[in-house]
Amino acid sequence: QVHLGESGGGLVQPGGSLTLSCATTGRAISRYPTGWFRQAPGKEREFLAVIHWDGLSTSYQDSVKGRFTISRDNAKNTVYLHLNSLKPEDTAVYYCAQGGYLRPISIQSRDYADWGQGTQVTVSS
Repeated sequence: QVHLGESGGGLVQPGGSLTLSCATTGRAISRYPTGWFRQAPGKEREFLAVIHWDGLSTSYQDSVKGRFTISRDNAKNTVYLHLNSLKPEDTAVYYCAQGGYLRPISIQSRDYADWGQGTQVTVSS
């Protein structure tokens, strides 16, 4: 049974940085596209970034391009989201999710079958 577990969230000042981790157990991430989403209170869940199962391509939402970076470590079976130049509007619960076996990357949450429990990121002074 697959399990995705996020960690690394917390309270950070505006302009600060965090690195979120998404550790997968039960299957190899090198065969599944892995994405990051977030949901702020009262707002819909939004796509942030995704890495292709082959690790060679990525895609980002325009509002985070240049500030957030997705990466992965196959040996640790973990995908990361590096958050830089954080703003108060980045405050949300951040989720990782995986699509289907050898499926292409997608920015649509409906294309992701497996989700983690989320980790809270709060940007405030």
